[in-house]
Amino acid sequence: MPPTSRHSDGRLRRRRVRLRPRQAERDWADGLPLDALLKILSGLHHVDVLTAAGGVCRSWRRAARDEPSLWRRISMRSHGQGKAYFSFFRSVMAFAAVRLSAGQCEAFCGRDAGGDAFLAYLTQQAPCLKTLHLISCKRITKKGLKAAVKKLPQLEELEISLCDGIAGARVFKVVGKACPQLKRFRLSKECFSYIKRHKLDKDAKGIANMHGLHSLQLFGNLLTNKGLATILDNCPKLESLDIRHCFNVNMDDIALLMKCAGIPTLRLPNDPTDDVDLQVKSPRRLPPGSHFWEWSSESDWETDIADSEDSDF
Repeated sequence: MPPTSRHSDGRLRRRRVRLRPRQAERDWADGLPLDALLKILSGLHHVDVLTAAGGVCRSWRRAARDEPSLWRRISMRSHGQGKAYFSFFRSVMAFAAVRLSAGQCEAFCGRDAGGDAFLAYLTQQAPCLKTLHLISCKRITKKGLKAAVKKLPQLEELEISLCDGIAGARVFKVVGKACPQLKRFRLSKECFSYIKRHKLDKDAKGIANMHGLHSLQLFGNLLTNKGLATILDNCPKLESLDIRHCFNVNMDDIALLMKCAGIPTLRLPNDPTDDVDLQVKSPRRLPPGSHFWEWSSESDWETDIADSEDSDF
């Protein structure tokens, strides 16, 4: 009820009260300094920045769109695994993230980020790329990778994990020659799957051309003692070697142990895999006469080697 007062004759009268216009509530997010805003956004996953940050307010949208420093180190590793829709979504997001970097991207890590077309776009937009992690990028071919690394002479770190189509001496030989500054290389398979054939050391022959390596991780690789010895002879700067689940390597070889003696950090085939950041499946040695695809179902891969009468690890 509005306030009242009395007339001289005692009658009540209402006083007019002028209401002040309500002040607009201040949007705290819109008023953040740019440095503080970039600090917040840098702590988010890049997919979240692309899909959600722009909806907070105009300043967040401008920062996500117009600040290339936010996209200098792009990580798009873990969102939406396992469905075709998410595969397409991740590919679109990868293109967008690289475009927003405006040529300043120095590191890219992507799961199922796309095929050869994306890799060509990345090398075009990020000629100063120093770190490249490709995980489950099954659409990237040997030809696409060879063409890409030839345009990345400053590359210092390369990971190729769960990319079944990328392997062999030729492709890794090209990597070694095209990237003389390469210091860290990681090649990981889903699991060790032994099949008796002659070219077990084809990856090792190519890796031996990466003479400046300081760190090498080969997970589930088929290389033998001969292939490992070739790598050690040609990569004298190795300080870290991880050959877990490389069960064709026999560490009872005294000559091989002598070659490994000078490496400070050494992980052997049977060492625990608790710290591996990929899904690790149980290794399996195929029985004589079997073909690789006969064991391609997930239930077969996950069978523990202890349950197999044909396993002799």
